Amino acid sequence: MGVCDGLSRCKLALAFAVLMDLLGVVALLLGVFAPLEIKGRDFGDLLVYTGALFVLMSLAGWVLWYSGNIEGLTSKRELGHINSAVDRLARNLSRKIRTYRSNR
Repeated sequence: MGVCDGLSRCKLALAFAVLMDLLGVVALLLGVFAPLEIKGRDFGDLLVYTGALFVLMSLAGWVLWYSGNIEGLTSKRELGHINSAVDRLARNLSRKIRTYRSNR
C-alpha cells in the first residue's frame, strides 16, 4: 500500500495544484510581511499580486483533479425502479412537447 494510493487518478493535476498553492501562499506572505525594497522601489505589491495569480491558477488544477476523479454514472440496474419512473416521465414530457410543436 503506497503513499499515493488514496489519491486515485490525475496525480499530475494534484501536484500542479498543490505546487501552485504553496508558491502562491509563500509569495503572498513574502509580499505582505517582508520589506522588499530594491533601489528605493517596493516590490511587495508585485509578490502579493503574483501570489494571488498562483493561487488562482491552482484552482484550475484542483478542478481538473476533482473532475478527473469523478466516477462514471451508475447503471440502470443499480438505480432500480427510480430509473424506470424517471425514464417514463422524460418520455411523456418529450412526447407532449413534440405533439405541441407539431400542432402549432
